[in-house]
Amino acid sequence: MTTMPMKTILTALLATALVAPSLAAAQTTLRPDQQEFFGLYKELIETNTTVTQGSCTDAAAKMAARLKAAGFKDDQLIPFSTPEHPKDGGLVAIYPGTTKQKPMLLLAHIDVVEAKREDWERDPFKLVEENGYYYARGAVDDKAQAAIWTDTLVRFAKAGVKPKRTIKLALTCGEETSGAFNGAEWLAKNKRDLIDAEFALNEGGGGRTDGNGKVLVQTLQVGEKAYQDFTLTTTNPGGHSSQPVPDNAIYKLSAALLKVGAYEFPAELNDVTRAYFTRSAKLRGGEVGQAMTAIAANVNDKAALAVLDKDKQFHSMLRTTCVATMVDAGHAQNALPQRATANVNCRMFPGRTSDETQAALAAAIGDPGVKIEQKVKGKPIAKSPPLDPAIVKPVETLAAKYFPGVPVVPSMSTGATDGVYMGSVGIPTYGVPSVWTDPDGNGTHGLNERVEAKSLYTARDYLYDLVKTLAG
Repeated sequence: MTTMPMKTILTALLATALVAPSLAAAQTTLRPDQQEFFGLYKELIETNTTVTQGSCTDAAAKMAARLKAAGFKDDQLIPFSTPEHPKDGGLVAIYPGTTKQKPMLLLAHIDVVEAKREDWERDPFKLVEENGYYYARGAVDDKAQAAIWTDTLVRFAKAGVKPKRTIKLALTCGEETSGAFNGAEWLAKNKRDLIDAEFALNEGGGGRTDGNGKVLVQTLQVGEKAYQDFTLTTTNPGGHSSQPVPDNAIYKLSAALLKVGAYEFPAELNDVTRAYFTRSAKLRGGEVGQAMTAIAANVNDKAALAVLDKDKQFHSMLRTTCVATMVDAGHAQNALPQRATANVNCRMFPGRTSDETQAALAAAIGDPGVKIEQKVKGKPIAKSPPLDPAIVKPVETLAAKYFPGVPVVPSMSTGATDGVYMGSVGIPTYGVPSVWTDPDGNGTHGLNERVEAKSLYTARDYLYDLVKTLAG
């Protein structure tokens, strides 16, 4: 053990004394109600809900306990899970309205993407505040919204709010693990009456900054693509690697993947994406703005497509996309491969089916020796909800209050949420404006996920008022 000189110790203590006030000042100053929300948010964040190590069932139970403490009755809190997936449970909470007006649904998933401690700068399952940001897995996706929805009903119950419309909350698991148990899909198929609603509010919307603290836009997600994985397989008798032949399973699969990579699905628009490009054109200006205006008028404008396709987001918004994401081939280093497989991940434009997407892939590959299979059968077709003024107007009006000067633009998500399952059973689902993120995406699905504290608390106030307004 090395003993530090007294002078060094005194110097260190003085430095700490000088730095400590500035660190304290850097912490977010919270109102009492925000402090209570922070406790809920922190508890949810620090409950691991990854598919390998965590438990959504545990997280849902903790949120149920908070709702019960606020005044919810036992019959208003319905936990759910299946015997096959005991840790992938969720919660439906029901806050009764005073009229027979059809309910509204607040939807959020509480599972998160995997996060390895050795890869992160901080413990991903400990909420850390630094430089005005909260760092943790799920800080944005989707525990921010799950915490806000739960907190909203806690506040309603404590204040004795009496909405005209019944409000339902569904906290679900499995959104991040395609092909495994999905709580939203299970509810839609097995407990449709429990979540019955005129419309649902979900993730998918949100704000974007310029990277320097200025919020440029808030989006209202009105529709999304459907997610489907396809397995491509080639087979061969194989043989000794010392006597190669042209017919090789890896070569055949490689040729097929190159054709998939070169294939471009045709561009198309719907009401939402046309509105997106029309409104965004005024914000962007320049060559991109002109291309947006042109594409909204004619989706087959080749010059406009050439400009917009340079941006990966716009390229994906304009069509179905498919991309190879995983490959597995061969069985020995000194043998010709007997089997080669690849995963091709497709995001299908609303209205497009898995069957027609599979047919397009088969036509592009042009080799009947390449077997193509859908990983998940019976995936619902993505349906875009209407641009309903009863939803859109309150969204925009309140956004003007909480995000002054920031336009709200309807958008179609290029990703996928649990909204696709709600839409498939007739519940129009909207991804509402919410927290804003920086151009780098704030580490969502990646390392060091974060959310600006000001963004989180502003979104909380906005969404509280939005729910209150839409519930009457």
